[in-house]
Amino acid sequence: MEKITISASVKGNAAKVWDYYTNPEHITKWNFADPSWHCPSASNDLTVGGRYLARMEAKDGSFGFDFDAIYTQVNQGKEFTYEFGGRIANVQFNEQGNNTEVIITFDPEKENPVEIQKGGWQAILNNFKVYVERG
Repeated sequence: MEKITISASVKGNAAKVWDYYTNPEHITKWNFADPSWHCPSASNDLTVGGRYLARMEAKDGSFGFDFDAIYTQVNQGKEFTYEFGGRIANVQFNEQGNNTEVIITFDPEKENPVEIQKGGWQAILNNFKVYVERG
């Protein structure tokens, strides 16, 4: 199956955007696709072999899951790759003047249509953009 790519241009330098994307105190503020969800906890060991763990839950408690990944490549401040459930995702931070383009490429899963997966990941990235630009 072909990889899915999403992106967003975020106002801010790459150092700030990287920090907001990878720091657990920030991750819990933006890491959900819909306002009826939240991310009550996150931890992040941003090293090769390190673990990224984010709890994602419906606010009404009806559903939740752990997004659990292991880093396979880290280029501090610029890019990282992690493996989760047999799938791979790559996240790049490309500074362009006063903005940083965040590009995420990931392997789709087989349960949901590609468009739904792309839309969900893009919604989370859009939340991230709004959060960074407010802060």
